[in-house]
Amino acid sequence: MRVPVDWLREYVAVPQEATGLDIAASLVAVGLEEEGLHGGGVTGPLVVGRVLTLEKEPQKNGKTINWCSVDVGSANGTGEPQGIVCGAHNFEAGDLVVVILPGGVLPTPQGPLEVSARKTYGHVSAGMICSERELGLGEDHDGIIVLTRRYADDPAMLERCVPGADAIALLGLDRETVEVNVTPDRGYCFSVRGVAREYGHATGAAFSDPVADLARRVPPASPSGYPVELADDAPIRGRAGCDRFGARVVRGLDVAAPTPGWMRTRLTEAGMRPISLAVDVTNYVMLGLGQPLHAYDLATLGERIVVRRARPGERLTTLDDVDRALDPEDLLITDGGGTPIGLAGVMGGASTEVSGSTTDVLLEAAHFDPVTIARSARRHRLPSEASRRFERGVDPELAPAALQLAVELLVEYGGGTAGDEVTDAGSVEAPAAIPMSVGFPSRIVGVEYDAATVVGVLEQIGCTVAADGDLLTVLPPTWRPDLTTAEDLVEEVARIHGYDRIPSVLPTPPGGSGLTHAQRVRRTVADLLAAQGLSEVWGAPFVGEDRWVALGLDVAAESARTVRIANPLSDEQPWMRTSLVSTMVDALRRNVSRGAKDVALFELGLVTALTGPRQAAPTEDVGIHPSDATLAAIRDAVPPQPRHLAVLLAGDRDRAGWWGAGRRAEVVDVLELVQALAEALAVEVVVTSDAVMPWHPGRCARVSLADGTVLGHVGELHPKVVAALGLPARTVGGELDLDALTRASDRTVSASTLATYPMAQSDVALVVDASVPAAQVHEALVAGGGDLLEEVRLFDVYEGDQVGEGRRSLAYRLTFRSPERTMTTDEVSALRDAAVAEAARVHGAVQRA
Repeated sequence: MRVPVDWLREYVAVPQEATGLDIAASLVAVGLEEEGLHGGGVTGPLVVGRVLTLEKEPQKNGKTINWCSVDVGSANGTGEPQGIVCGAHNFEAGDLVVVILPGGVLPTPQGPLEVSARKTYGHVSAGMICSERELGLGEDHDGIIVLTRRYADDPAMLERCVPGADAIALLGLDRETVEVNVTPDRGYCFSVRGVAREYGHATGAAFSDPVADLARRVPPASPSGYPVELADDAPIRGRAGCDRFGARVVRGLDVAAPTPGWMRTRLTEAGMRPISLAVDVTNYVMLGLGQPLHAYDLATLGERIVVRRARPGERLTTLDDVDRALDPEDLLITDGGGTPIGLAGVMGGASTEVSGSTTDVLLEAAHFDPVTIARSARRHRLPSEASRRFERGVDPELAPAALQLAVELLVEYGGGTAGDEVTDAGSVEAPAAIPMSVGFPSRIVGVEYDAATVVGVLEQIGCTVAADGDLLTVLPPTWRPDLTTAEDLVEEVARIHGYDRIPSVLPTPPGGSGLTHAQRVRRTVADLLAAQGLSEVWGAPFVGEDRWVALGLDVAAESARTVRIANPLSDEQPWMRTSLVSTMVDALRRNVSRGAKDVALFELGLVTALTGPRQAAPTEDVGIHPSDATLAAIRDAVPPQPRHLAVLLAGDRDRAGWWGAGRRAEVVDVLELVQALAEALAVEVVVTSDAVMPWHPGRCARVSLADGTVLGHVGELHPKVVAALGLPARTVGGELDLDALTRASDRTVSASTLATYPMAQSDVALVVDASVPAAQVHEALVAGGGDLLEEVRLFDVYEGDQVGEGRRSLAYRLTFRSPERTMTTDEVSALRDAAVAEAARVHGAVQRA
């Protein structure tokens, strides 16, 4: 909202010495954030000039420039005409224009621009003839300002336009405009009246409500008033689309009468373009008071106006000449014959537009339901100044005063006559009273407010307060529809009393707390993987069915495990992911496409894992706090979302360099990471071969806990998956259920006594069928080796003629140690033989000579 300072001073006693910056700082104190300051940026010699001669000179680049001689009076110190080059063509010799002379400064988006005499197009241009945009008066840059035409209908202003006269004061460039950001709950501040009220709250300056004076001049509604019927048969949330509709008639209006210069200036400063008297008056009243108005050509209307919802198949051509298909939720203004003539609160219809032949107008000022207007504006992609105010809440008592001001302005400047027809249809509900303990603001804010302060602040913002002991009954003003709860009143007390008076107190954390076990696990996992050279990534948890197909997964099975998003960011990714790898491949592919050949990534994130049928979550209307039962049902409908860990490795795991050749990442590298994580969390994991997509069936391993709980899988991505997703060949990775790993690690680990006696090692080579996994042979050796077997490590695998076809040799190093004494050779040999015997019994292992 742009608020001209001169306009603001009409409603509140702003000190004359106060600048726009001072005003903005005061408004910030009550929660109106400054968006910018406008005006006052032009300095130096900006004067009126008269074009004496104009010579058009075509250039080699196809452009034609004007070489002008301009009379600027004595402003240049010599009285001689200025020679100026100008590229605009909307003026001619004899016109009065605006000239900035060397030494003047213009505001630009890049910063202040100092004008100087410079050589251009073969001439020395001593200044610049200015457009509206160059002076910050508007966005028009197609031509320069021609004062002769600008003030053709304003003789008093035209008399001031003499060569050499100061144009800064003439154009109002010395006036400032403060722009503030209005939050959705402060719709009353979309007006000079509302901002003036807030400035009064911030500084204590006297506020003069213009509505109070206008209300005394409002005539009562008359039986002869223009007929209006409120017929909303489909209210939203039980609230009628229109609960008050006021109308006034002005007859004999000269629509061609010029808008007064002061009004055009204020509209321009407030960011609106002057159009015509009727339109400018309605905009001026809206900006000043906050009540949107609309003017109809009375001759185009029927016998009455009916406000109703749209019917199937209805259409409306709005003022922007767009033919719009209407929705049954749209609220319409229709004539007596049922024809739509306006989209209520958003934009009027073209058929009743005020035109050059209009003599009688009907002015409308209504109160519309914010939700209805907001939905219509968004549905038709038609935001307007009116809808912006209605959807934030307009004072329902404001319409009569706004109509009175509009009628008075049209009569004064358009030569019309106020008609006797005064319509005020419908009625509005009074605001609901809010009970609040007088000590409630102190408990919520943490600042001691006495009863007088609380009551004083509430009355200052317009509330009516009745006290019964410590209980206050507060009736909010009609212009504050956002005040509905005691918490809203607390915010007002804190805001008006001063946010700066609320002390900053650093909360003291309670002792004995800290990271949860799950948080410590996640931190340990992330630190360990980062230390191993992996980079953490994050991926959006949305996938499409095409991704499941590319990964070789069963689409029906995957969709049964997850949920579909009702309003997805992308129609191509409507499902919540069931695995991290399904989205993590995008990060890998992106890194590779940007030149990274050797990539190691990991991600900690949530996946969706439904184990039963989907449950529908109940909903409540906006503004209604759900019941405990509804909240419980909503929580129950949320699908399980376990946290997973995934890694992907591509390219070399060991980089090549002067020390030798590199080594590609393999499945064993991922298994090594898994084992390192298990050791860091003191969890025993079991690795066995498996065959599940998207992993290569011969290079896939299942990772489980000792009790058989499956944590996940690691392996090399299937060649078809790699080809479908455009990934590097032989990409390896894995995905584990981190929540299951966290639960398994949530136990106390007892420290073991360090052995002081020497260890004894013995190597064995066992020949088994090639189909027997080495891990199973490892388990058999551990089972047969007894309690003194400390470690079994596989250090060699051999397949060849010496062991026969379909067989392989697995070489293990067995480490034994006694906590009580040094073991003898015979004891070690006996234990080794027992371990080998168990492997022979279970897997038919034969010790290789």
